[in-house]
Amino acid sequence: MTKTSPNRRRPAGFTLVELLVVLAILGLLAGLVGPQVMKFLGTSKTKTAALQIEDLGATLDLYRLETGRYPEGLDALVTDPGDAPNWNGPYLRKGVVPKDPWGNDYHYRAPGEHGAYDIWSLGADNQEGGDGDDKDISSWTEPERG
Repeated sequence: MTKTSPNRRRPAGFTLVELLVVLAILGLLAGLVGPQVMKFLGTSKTKTAALQIEDLGATLDLYRLETGRYPEGLDALVTDPGDAPNWNGPYLRKGVVPKDPWGNDYHYRAPGEHGAYDIWSLGADNQEGGDGDDKDISSWTEPERG
């Protein structure tokens, strides 16, 4: 007859069942939280584009105050176009015209169809129209708050 000692300890570590339970819980959390994180990522890019358009608009207004007119292209904000008297740039801190959050160039037109100038991004799909991340963001529409 074998006697077991009451002081005998169980080996340290996790059982397979405990590990499977933890993995199942992590999988559920990832399934619930993942889509929400991706949704916030998309809306933050849209908000970033709206803020960049607003900043570009303020920079264009400063350019106009100094030169008397709006530039023909956004590149004039960082390099002297040669035909703008009193050009005192570069007007953008980093010395480059920013791209939209999806890596595309902003579209610009002066004179604009909706104001003195129009600036817009075509969203994630870089095509006109769309919903969600693909929605166009422009200087003439009010950005969504939220």
